[in-house]
Amino acid sequence: MPSVSQFFDIPKFFYFDSGNDYSGSNGNFSYKITTADVLTCKTWHGRLCSMKAQIEHEQQFERSEEGFAEMIKWLEEMFKE
Repeated sequence: MPSVSQFFDIPKFFYFDSGNDYSGSNGNFSYKITTADVLTCKTWHGRLCSMKAQIEHEQQFERSEEGFAEMIKWLEEMFKE
């Protein structure tokens, strides 16, 4: 089964559409995806949790398959910077 991201092990959209949040990292790059009326993705560098870290980027996306795909693309772009 192909991954939704080439850099991160992120669950498929159904996981988020069910109301779940998710966080992870790749090396020193960390991210957190939260679910409400929209999907919110935050990124930062370092091993601190999102509550203690200095958030470098934050973006909201429509809570839909299309918004999820846009979020993954945005997250990968933030990682490549």
